[in-house]
Amino acid sequence: MARHSFLIFFFILLSFSITSSAFRWRCHQDDAENIRQIFSELNLTLTQDCCRIHDAFQCDPNTSRVYSVRLAYFDHAEKIPDAIGKMTNIQYLDIHKMPNLRTAIRSSIANLVNLKMLSITWTNVSGTIPDWLHKLTNLESITFSFNNLSGSIPPFLAEMPRMTSIALDRNRFTGPIPESFGRFRNSLPTIKLGYNMLSGAVPRSLGAVDFSEIDLQHNGLTGDPSHLFNNRSKSIWFLDLSRNLFEFDMSNVVFPTRNLQRMDLSHNMIWGSIPDQILEDTKLNFLNVSYNRLCGKIPQGGRLQEFGASSYMHNRCLCGQPVSAQC
Repeated sequence: MARHSFLIFFFILLSFSITSSAFRWRCHQDDAENIRQIFSELNLTLTQDCCRIHDAFQCDPNTSRVYSVRLAYFDHAEKIPDAIGKMTNIQYLDIHKMPNLRTAIRSSIANLVNLKMLSITWTNVSGTIPDWLHKLTNLESITFSFNNLSGSIPPFLAEMPRMTSIALDRNRFTGPIPESFGRFRNSLPTIKLGYNMLSGAVPRSLGAVDFSEIDLQHNGLTGDPSHLFNNRSKSIWFLDLSRNLFEFDMSNVVFPTRNLQRMDLSHNMIWGSIPDQILEDTKLNFLNVSYNRLCGKIPQGGRLQEFGASSYMHNRCLCGQPVSAQC
């Protein structure tokens, strides 16, 4: 009798567990209604539970609330669905590869006060970065790469309390890099501003920041940017300053030696010589200083000869391996 009672209890418990689990993985009613509206704005019909559409929505296993939304490859969409602004619990929003998005970034996104990551990439959204973005104080990462955005870069971006990564590359931004980009509040930030139309000198304030990545390639920036990296103890691992109008003497630069793995200084007006100190960087696996005004002997040793002659070509008078000119 006792064994029979135990089996009944066991099956009741198992049944409750399965039912509870199934309920837990069902899309919350409020989220389901909002996602139906999102789909309607995209001229689509929601045919299954949103928590089962794993490539678009991620749900919390304990609450069934949607915390991540990814809308991608909707070629016909002409605007970001306004109903997204009702998904106030989400922390991650990724809009990707929607080429017919041509309007400004929708103000409904300003309602998403819990956002940690906002990514809008490979679209044709236009206009400027909206001022209301500063209200999203939980943002840690903004990625607006491969769009048609223009105007100046707002100074407030780097001063947002949790911001660690700003990627605005492949747009049409103009003007200078804001001086406020030297006032990140968090450690090891990343800035990616390449392939724009930025101008002016890199603010001295940025030299006080220990960046993880800096990408400023393909702009019209001028002056001496060496304060970004002229420090042996900097943590930076990725530095791309190529295809600008930078001018400085490389001879006495002290390169970071802790983490630097990739450095591209090509297509500028850098003069002087390559310092032997660069050999201390044992992690360097890519270097390009071509199309500058460098002279003197290329330091011998480390990995500098592995990069090939193309990494040093079209300078004033570099010599020694791997280039053909003898010293």
